[in-house]
Amino acid sequence: MAGKPPASDPVQDAPEVSAPQHSAVGIPAITHALKISQQQMGVRRTALTLLRVNQKNGFDCPGCAWPEGDKRHAAEFCENGAKAVAEEATLRRVTPDFFAAHPVADLATRSGYWLGQQGRLTHPMYLPEGAERYEPVTWERAFDLIAEELTALDSPDEAVFYTSGRTSNEAAFLYQLFAREFGTNNLPDCSNMCHESSGSALTDTLGVGKGSVLLEDLYKADLIIVAGQNPGTNHPRMLSALEKAKAGGAKIISINPLPEAGLERFKNPQTPRGLAGGGTALTDLFLQVRLGGDQALFRALNRRILETDGALDEDFLREHTHGFEEFATLARAGEDADDTLRATGLTHDEIERALAMVLASERTIVCWAMGLTQHKHSVPTIQEVVNFLLLRGNIGRPGAGVCPVRGHSNVQGDRTMGIFERPAPAFLDALEEEFGFAPPREHGYDVVRAIRALRDGHAKVFFAMGGNFVSATPDTDVTEAAVRRARLTVHVSTKLNRSHAVTGARALILPTLGRTERDRQASGDQFVTVEDSMGMVHASRGRLEPAGPRLLSEPAIAARLARRVLGDSSSTPWEDFEQDYATIRDRIARVIPGFEDFNAKVAHPGGFALPHAPRDSRSFPTATGKANFTAAPVEFPTAPEGRLLLQTLRSHDQYNTTIYGLDDRYRGIKNGRRVVLVNPDDADRLGFADGAYADLISEWTDGSERRAPGFRVVYYPTARGCAAAYYPETNVLVPLDHTADTSNTPASKSVVVRLEAAREG
Repeated sequence: MAGKPPASDPVQDAPEVSAPQHSAVGIPAITHALKISQQQMGVRRTALTLLRVNQKNGFDCPGCAWPEGDKRHAAEFCENGAKAVAEEATLRRVTPDFFAAHPVADLATRSGYWLGQQGRLTHPMYLPEGAERYEPVTWERAFDLIAEELTALDSPDEAVFYTSGRTSNEAAFLYQLFAREFGTNNLPDCSNMCHESSGSALTDTLGVGKGSVLLEDLYKADLIIVAGQNPGTNHPRMLSALEKAKAGGAKIISINPLPEAGLERFKNPQTPRGLAGGGTALTDLFLQVRLGGDQALFRALNRRILETDGALDEDFLREHTHGFEEFATLARAGEDADDTLRATGLTHDEIERALAMVLASERTIVCWAMGLTQHKHSVPTIQEVVNFLLLRGNIGRPGAGVCPVRGHSNVQGDRTMGIFERPAPAFLDALEEEFGFAPPREHGYDVVRAIRALRDGHAKVFFAMGGNFVSATPDTDVTEAAVRRARLTVHVSTKLNRSHAVTGARALILPTLGRTERDRQASGDQFVTVEDSMGMVHASRGRLEPAGPRLLSEPAIAARLARRVLGDSSSTPWEDFEQDYATIRDRIARVIPGFEDFNAKVAHPGGFALPHAPRDSRSFPTATGKANFTAAPVEFPTAPEGRLLLQTLRSHDQYNTTIYGLDDRYRGIKNGRRVVLVNPDDADRLGFADGAYADLISEWTDGSERRAPGFRVVYYPTARGCAAAYYPETNVLVPLDHTADTSNTPASKSVVVRLEAAREG
């Protein structure tokens, strides 16, 4: 039997702390996954649902974007994937009676954990201007309200259309098509906050803003470098791939300010050794780099490669690259050993040990995540990674390449479908030819610019296709004040979150189907498609009955919205698209390269790989026609005396802004999230004992005080000068204008903070 949601918020005043663990998964992961699943779904529903996750005839996990191999386990999910499925397939319901009992002011005081635990939304809900509570509304009235506000705008660019990475390819294509027919490129998405830096760097250097490896490449690699990533929590199924790579002889270097249990040792729950034995040690060399020191580390390695006879792939450099001499001249110009130590925190011996492993490898892959992408200098950092791989020809051959690991199940697919504020002219040309309208050409707002536009009154309607915008974004107080200036906020959602309590003058919540649910339309049962982190596109078919009879699918919501707002001015067959998603895929096939014969390709179990020119043929669609070296000065963040560099991160009981529980098992934290992990030497120097309580205050050039109060200091083996704390609680500390150059991604991994004794009360 499923459990009831919590009636009140749990107290988090005194989190319990124990030593961090040194291995991940195993029996505790199974136990925890099943416990949460049964609390949300009950025993029978748990068994039926989890056995369909990531299967070829099942549904794609709504969690991370890690790919599946051709051969699947019966249990093809991880602990956090099971939590994500359980939260969506829960038997708990949020009905109009709930909203009648809880005014918006009450919801605004609740934690994200409490809101998410209440269950699935069942009815469209409307908050009239000046009202205290949401009230039920018909779908027809909801679309009328949206159309009323959108058509009253002075310009289509006063509307913002945000997208979450959960949105399917079909829904994303319709959504961007509607926005552009309406007349705007204001299509910010969660990519703006995560891998935008990767896309910017890879597009300039390789010509494709995606990873260049397939899952099979990991098994062919001699060396895998995992930088700025915690797969044990954020992409747990990646650990199985790393274990298989190790069995094939690969070495692994992990680069991170924190030691992470999943990269130390993996206890595979699919094997007897993982369940009853010691598991598999994964990392051969751990480089505990300081926050933001990755560019300096890769530059140090690159300089040493250049100085080593026979280390370069001369044929590859001559035939396939541009800018080598300029880069080599800069890299050879000299290295200040003190600067390298100050930037990285690493010793000469550690760098030399890494170099020896690099030189011994003929096939090298570099994987990374937010630890590389959320700094001011993230784009040149990733470009330095590309330089590193180019030097030895590690692009465009089996077992080698770039592997940015995406954090949400279709965030990459949404971008492929055109969810982008800066669309390529060729994409807009294809839309115009296929649909017979002139799309806007002026670039739109990304996430940070959208917040500024709302703050400054330049945007008046905010529409979100999924996600939890106010909890995912930086500078919480600024963002929430900006959203409250909107005339109308609309959220397409499966569950409650804080964004429903931070509203414009009027607000709508539109309940939608989840991945796990059957999608019936006029032509019969439908499936949708997603693209994983390695460019594989496959079908996802929900099997559960919907959480309520009033739910609409995301494609249906986009199609009905377009019909109501655009009316007779649009010749696009929106009704046909809603009734039969195959018709959407037919149009995608004619607009987006790589999707030719889309319906036929996706009918193949397991789907198909999108073309990737650098991987497939060592051709590079860049401005030079070759892979580009980048000669950029080395940068790294610093903190003044008495200050620390803070990174925001997830706990283990968390997926993005969704909080499943209050524990971070691998880091030894229980029953609380307001903790700050600090190196004991730093804490002692700053006068804070283990267990003391501190307010965190960020320092920025605008002189504003951004304070996150009441954090328990936890002595933790972080890199010296570096601290860590969970988001969204610490998003308040990240200044809106503290962003990466070029990509404009919030620099949430290098925030200068000071600690003050917590204020009483």
